[in-house]
Amino acid sequence: YNLLSGSLWALVLFNIVVVPIVFGDEILFPMTSNVLIGVQTLAIIEVYNSAVGNVKSPVFTTAMQVASRYLIVWGIFYALPEAPSNYHWCYKSLNFAWAITEVIRYYYYAQNTLTSGNPPKILTLLRYNAFIVLYPIGVASEMLTCYLAADEAALMVGRWYAVLLRGILFVYPPGLFVLYTHMLKQRKKVMKSLREDATKEKYN
Repeated sequence: YNLLSGSLWALVLFNIVVVPIVFGDEILFPMTSNVLIGVQTLAIIEVYNSAVGNVKSPVFTTAMQVASRYLIVWGIFYALPEAPSNYHWCYKSLNFAWAITEVIRYYYYAQNTLTSGNPPKILTLLRYNAFIVLYPIGVASEMLTCYLAADEAALMVGRWYAVLLRGILFVYPPGLFVLYTHMLKQRKKVMKSLREDATKEKYN
């Protein structure tokens, strides 16, 4: 599952890099959005795995992150295909942030399983350091996507939907705080463990 998910997110990353170069920015969204929606939809399995204890990730933070992404892919990309946000640079930055984060995360999990808890150090470092930059970029891109799509939401769905999208903007900062602090705590533990392992190797 982790290897497959990592490969699917690698495809998303490939699309966001190659499609603009080959075909141009104007058709980036039409050519890549369906793949992104499909790959991101599979994230519901993350919530299930967390809920039944297959993984150690907290159910609340996992569900919160998946819900915010579902809002973007289904509530905007699918429901509002002509929204200005879909043709704005934030669509690229969102894809980059999501895809790089998930490629690292899933391949880390895969290697952690295959090596019985001893994944390559480079993957561990990326897993617990790349988020420092990628999480804020992803959240900022999601917020901008919601903001830019609000007028289209009012036109195509109803004013209530525009109010919802704008109101959600106030939920993102505390949500990011919860996710960010959780990862910082995890990072502290992992970095400490890596330093201790390096010290042991040095004196053995």
